[in-house]
Amino acid sequence: MTFIGNLIWILCGGLLSAIGWWLAGVLWCITIIGIPIGLQCFKLSSLSLNPFGKEVVDEGGAVSCLMNILWFLFSGVELAIGNFLLGCLLCITIIGIPFGKQFFKLAGLSLFPFGKKIVKVK
Repeated sequence: MTFIGNLIWILCGGLLSAIGWWLAGVLWCITIIGIPIGLQCFKLSSLSLNPFGKEVVDEGGAVSCLMNILWFLFSGVELAIGNFLLGCLLCITIIGIPFGKQFFKLAGLSLFPFGKKIVKVK
């Protein structure tokens, strides 16, 4: 069931979200200091392609808090707004509500992605 959900997800805007994460990762990787942030973006881009059957667990610390502050100031707000708007657009119909909820999950993750671990739900 998660395969079908992820396939429909890609068609309903998951690809756009993944491209946004990927572009943010490329921009961060231009500088040497931004490479760890860019690598996190690439990891979250793969989550944007198939979010069904996965959960986000918080494992943050002091370093991830500092990285989240930098991320929030420079990239997080734009990606969070984009994911939030796509979630609102999909929640207009009853069929789109599960997909909208995934976009809301990604919008929250877009604000503070560091210190988060992605685990599979069985």
